[in-house]
Amino acid sequence: MMEFQEQLRLLTQRKTAADGGVQAQVPEGTARLGGTLFDAGSFVEIGALQAEANCLTGHGLVNGRPAYLIAQDPEASGGAMGQAQAAKMVRALDMAERACAPVVFLLNSQGAKVLEGAQVLGAYADVFTRMSALSGVCPMLAVVNGPCVGAAAHFVGLADIAIAVEKSAVVLPASASVLHAVHGVDAKTVGTADAGLRQGTVALTSPDEAAALALAAALVDLLPSSAMDMAPFVEGDDLNRLLDDAAAGSGLHLVQAMADHGTGIELYAPYGKRAHTLLARVGGRTCGIISTEFAQEAGRLDAASCDKIARFVRFCDTYDLHVLTLIDSEGLDVPTQDEQPWLMRAASDMLAAYADASCPKVAVVTGNAIGTAYVAFAGRSVADVTYAWPASVISPLTKEAAVQTFEADQIKDTDRATLEAQYAQEADGLHAAQQGLVDDVIDPAQTRKYVIAAMEMLDGR
Repeated sequence: MMEFQEQLRLLTQRKTAADGGVQAQVPEGTARLGGTLFDAGSFVEIGALQAEANCLTGHGLVNGRPAYLIAQDPEASGGAMGQAQAAKMVRALDMAERACAPVVFLLNSQGAKVLEGAQVLGAYADVFTRMSALSGVCPMLAVVNGPCVGAAAHFVGLADIAIAVEKSAVVLPASASVLHAVHGVDAKTVGTADAGLRQGTVALTSPDEAAALALAAALVDLLPSSAMDMAPFVEGDDLNRLLDDAAAGSGLHLVQAMADHGTGIELYAPYGKRAHTLLARVGGRTCGIISTEFAQEAGRLDAASCDKIARFVRFCDTYDLHVLTLIDSEGLDVPTQDEQPWLMRAASDMLAAYADASCPKVAVVTGNAIGTAYVAFAGRSVADVTYAWPASVISPLTKEAAVQTFEADQIKDTDRATLEAQYAQEADGLHAAQQGLVDDVIDPAQTRKYVIAAMEMLDGR
């Protein structure tokens, strides 16, 4: 039998020859994967000798849990998509499904191998069909660190969460030259990471590739490995920690205060600014936290906010994550005529997302819950448990509108502010509890304690 060292020498010789005399290049950034995405020394490459694929695939451990990587190689033919790359990607996706493990895409390609003709379209179709089938089974994260244009832009849309690297990511539905020729727009402004974040195309941005991969690792750590698993339970914060007055300063402060320290990642922050969607741990459990932004337009939800919330709730439901909704909103925005159809569709989609979700749902009315704000988030057939703060108002109308509608005759003899205060008191959390609209009225400072107890009750952990 040939000695091991001789076998290794022949293997190295043949690998070098197969690569044209040069050792295979590792795609940009993947050399640092041990410290940014995978646990050190855990990454194992798959199909390393498939040079024509222009991509790297493999698996490793993220905080001790398996995950897969599919990384386009911009140093090899510009990372161009072709039949070989598609086949390699599909195989990695198949392996991820069998292993019930999440997948991270590292996207950076100059386009498609046009010399393959129409076959390259079939290559894209093969990958996207496989991604679509895997959607809702295993989490898929996309890190965009270069061009992702034309058909390749579907990688971003099919991923559960997309992260764009600032100054290098380009996400466009058509090439820059086509967009400029047809619409006269500058692709340098419409396809950037910042533009994608503002428009809701990507969920997060990062200053560089290493930081983006570290962020992807943090997300993988928060999420379950598949829809058949539960997210890791990690205690790291005082279960009885009280909220201070600063938490009530804005919807963002409140949602951050509810999360266990150091675990919150806000998704789609600049898109739909009337609401915040945070992936975080609360009492050690990964959950989706949603808060209306009462510091802007009294928390009235516009179409983008409704769309953001609906997408986030469906994502949480797919992976059976608890949904915690913090409500201080006067309902829906009053849109312009052109925006009315989108708001109606988006609001209905949001209502349906909550109604359809079978994951545990806890709601806390922290201020106003007017009209749709109560119906969508906290209704008895929607939320499993609903709490209210003492000064909350649950009503079909705001106190101003209610007084104007029902007390028009008394306005002449009684101060409007007095009538509004009386109406607010008659529609407060205590009255709502008496009518069975909420389960309890709680001390705002102890909100975390009540929410964590409700979550424990709902999933038995």
